[in-house]
Amino acid sequence: MASFLEQTIRSTVGKGIGAVAGYNRKRLDTGEHPFLTGLHAPMTEELTLDSLKVTGTIPEELDGSYMRIGPNPIAPDPAGHHWFTGDGMVHSIRLRCGKAEGYRNCWIRSKAVAAAGGPSAAPGPRRISDTVNTNVVAIANRPMALVEAGSTPVVLSPSLENQVYSDFDGSLQGSFSAHPHLDPATGEQHAITYDATQPNRVHHVVIDPSGKVVRELAIPVANGPSIHDCALTQRFAVVFDLPVTLSVKALLSGYSFPYRWNAEHPARVGLLPRQGDADSIIWCEVDPCYAFHVANSYDREDGCVVIDLVVYATMFAGGYAGPNGKCLGLERWVVDPLSRSVTRSTIDPSAQEFPRPDERFFARPYRYAWSIALPENEESAFLGATVIHAHDLVAGTREDRDFGSERYPGEFVFVPRRSDAAEGDGWLMGLVIDAATEATELVILDARDFTGPPVASVHIPHRVPPGFHGNWIPNAS
Repeated sequence: MASFLEQTIRSTVGKGIGAVAGYNRKRLDTGEHPFLTGLHAPMTEELTLDSLKVTGTIPEELDGSYMRIGPNPIAPDPAGHHWFTGDGMVHSIRLRCGKAEGYRNCWIRSKAVAAAGGPSAAPGPRRISDTVNTNVVAIANRPMALVEAGSTPVVLSPSLENQVYSDFDGSLQGSFSAHPHLDPATGEQHAITYDATQPNRVHHVVIDPSGKVVRELAIPVANGPSIHDCALTQRFAVVFDLPVTLSVKALLSGYSFPYRWNAEHPARVGLLPRQGDADSIIWCEVDPCYAFHVANSYDREDGCVVIDLVVYATMFAGGYAGPNGKCLGLERWVVDPLSRSVTRSTIDPSAQEFPRPDERFFARPYRYAWSIALPENEESAFLGATVIHAHDLVAGTREDRDFGSERYPGEFVFVPRRSDAAEGDGWLMGLVIDAATEATELVILDARDFTGPPVASVHIPHRVPPGFHGNWIPNAS
C-alpha cells in the first residue's frame, strides 16, 4: 500500500499542485537572485563558433568533445527559483588533430524551453518533468544529458543539433540518475535513482554495455530521500539514505526545488549485493550529514567497504536559492558490513567539491583524486574559489593550483593518455571563467605536472556560466 506521503502527493497533483504552487510562488521574494546574477547570469542565445584561439598545444591524442551541462533558465524568474532547477544548457568544445574545431551551446529541447519561446521540443518519451541539466555521460557510446528524480535522459548528437529523449529503447520503466557509474571491468552502468512521486522507494538500475536496462530493483525507503550520487564496489552498489528529503510544505509554498534538511530522518548507508534483492541490503547507521559526490569506493581485503566523498554537516537547512551548509571536506568512510557500522575520518578538511578519480579505477583501490575548492565563507553563490586540488591518497599529500584573481574553475575531469596508461598519466581538463574579461577557457593540464604551465588553453570569447558536470566524450572509432 502506498505511504500516506505518496497518497498526499498524488492527490495534490491530481487537484492541481501547479495552481497552488504558482499562486504561492507569486508571494515569494523576487529580488536579486545569487544564481541568476554575476557569474551565474544565464546566457541568452545559442552560439556556434569556429576556429577558436588556442594558447599552447592541444595533444594530438585528444579526438572528441569536452561537454559540460548546467542550468541556464531561458526566462529567468527569481521567485522560488533554485539553482538546481533551471533549464539545461549543454556546452561542447570539439578537439581534433591538435586543433579546437569549434564551440557550440544548446538548450536541452524540453517542452518547458519550447513553451518559453525557445527551440522546438525534442521527440522521445517523458515522465514527470523534462528539464535535464546535471551531467553529460557517454552510455553505450552515445552522449547523454542526465538529471535525477524524474526525467528520462536525452541523447545528444556530436553537434548537439539533434536531441532525443530516451528510455533506453523502452527498457527503463522509472526515473534515472545524474550519476551512473561505469564498472570498467564489466562495462555496466550502475545507478541509484529516486522519484518525487514515489517517496517510499528508490531503485538500483543497471545498464548493460549495449545500453539496455537489465535491472531495476525497488528498495524500500521513507520520506522521499534525495540521492544525488551512489558508490560501487566489486561486491556492492552503495545507497546513501541521508537526511535531505522531500518537503511537501516547500512544494506547496512555490519553491521549485522541494527538498529540505530533515533532522528526523535517520542517516544510513546501504550495501546492496550487486545481484541481491532488497531484503539482502545491509543498512549501516552514520552520523547525520549529507554528501553530493563520491570520489571513489572499493572493497577492502578485510571485507569492509571504503568510500571517499565530500561531506556537509547539513544541506538545504538554510536559504532556498541553492546548496548551503558547512562543508566538512573530503572524508573516508569505512563501512563494516559485519558490525553494520561506519567509521569516518578526514582526508582533507578544506571546503571542496566535484571530486573526480581516474575513472578506469572506479570501484577499485586507487591513488589519485582531483577536486575544486569552495569559498571558505560559504558564499551564497556556492562557487567562487580560484583553486583546484590534486590529492595523492597513498602519500597523503595535496597539491594546489591557483588560477589567479577572478579566475574561477569548475569541475576538472581526468582523461588518460592511453587506455593502458598508468593511473594518473594523462590530462585534466575543465572550464575556467575569467570574470574580469567575461570570457572562458577550456584549460588542459598535464596531470603529472599539476602546477606547471597548462598544456593548452582554448579561448571562448564569452562567459560560460558555472554548471554542474562535464566529461570528455571521445569520437567513436
